[in-house]
Amino acid sequence: MTDTLFEQFGGTYTQIGDYALPDLSLPAETQTGNIGVWALRHKRYMKQHHKVLYYNLLTSGKLDSYLADIEEQAQQLFLRLVKELAEKEGVTEQLKAVDNMVWVRRMNNIRNRAAEMVNNEVIYGQL
Repeated sequence: MTDTLFEQFGGTYTQIGDYALPDLSLPAETQTGNIGVWALRHKRYMKQHHKVLYYNLLTSGKLDSYLADIEEQAQQLFLRLVKELAEKEGVTEQLKAVDNMVWVRRMNNIRNRAAEMVNNEVIYGQL
């Protein structure tokens, strides 16, 4: 019996009952970083709207490292924006000591705006 093209390229089969199933596996990733909420949002967005890119990264074994990079970019941008907006608007530790509820309200507003900017620039805008 002649070898199939799959066997010529080093592929093997496993006999299960009457069927010979190919032994397929994804390539192992060398490095996986932190995959958090930002990366999971980007993954969901890619899976729904950019399927070709998502499946190319998945089958090449580069999806986790790509998502770890997105997570790092988004986290750094978020922290930088929160710090800059808080400084610009005068939300300081002194305000926190004087009027705690005003400080919480203003920081929540700043964090929400920063999250929206990160979503627009990194999560849903970058591809």
